[in-house]
Amino acid sequence: MPQDNVQIENSIRKRFHKSLFGRFARALNQYELLRENDRVAVCISGGKDSMLMAKLFQELKRHDKFPFELVFLVMDPGYSPANRAALEENAALMNIPLTVFSSDIFNAVYEIDKSPCYLCARMRRGHLYSQAKKLGCNKIALGHHYDDVIETILMGMLYGGQVQTMMPKLHSTNFPGMELIRPMYLIREEDIRRWRDYNDLHFLQCACRFTEQHTFCKSDGSSDSKRMEIKALIARLKETNPFVEGNIFKSVENVNLSTVIAYKENGVRHHFLEHYEE
Repeated sequence: MPQDNVQIENSIRKRFHKSLFGRFARALNQYELLRENDRVAVCISGGKDSMLMAKLFQELKRHDKFPFELVFLVMDPGYSPANRAALEENAALMNIPLTVFSSDIFNAVYEIDKSPCYLCARMRRGHLYSQAKKLGCNKIALGHHYDDVIETILMGMLYGGQVQTMMPKLHSTNFPGMELIRPMYLIREEDIRRWRDYNDLHFLQCACRFTEQHTFCKSDGSSDSKRMEIKALIARLKETNPFVEGNIFKSVENVNLSTVIAYKENGVRHHFLEHYEE
């Protein structure tokens, strides 16, 4: 049986404090994700990552280090009644006060054959920004974790032919004054699973109606088949190099522009030949 909210919160404060709350707080500090008087829309999809993120923000609020406000924002893009009920029941169990709004995104992308997950993710983010701004928020928080980051790096290289990463924070280009933050940036997925299983919690996997016709989709719009290939590749590499995950992460912190053939900065492409003779 699932634990009650007191036990769930105690597990974050004690058993999983270092692996979850400690890394959450470190990401906030290291990447300057939260400032005094911010009003953050904590975006909840109903999965393990976003539900844990909500609890970590509540724990941070309990510490009362500086004033900030939270809105636990849920967009219902067309969930089935069972999935909507499961999300709301978990939120009630975990004492997360939801602010829910509806959209018709699932209907809008249902007939799209090419990259429906990518389009869905883009539309979801736009709706979240818009609703968060209406609620007086200046930031939205998404639940991407460390494993999402390193998988995105490899997916960009192997399938996109580019070196890029999932940034810990971004200014919105379409909603001036709004910012996206990823406070779970340093948290390992296996630790999220351990917390979930320790508390016997059962979250939504993928509530998308495409699951019967398409591959499972991630919140960043990527196909699960590709992501699972990358997960398997990392697992194989880790068998001979236990530091491979950390090295992938560090690779985008230690880019040496004098040793790359070309790069883009603010949309402008630069080539090493431009300054080769200088």
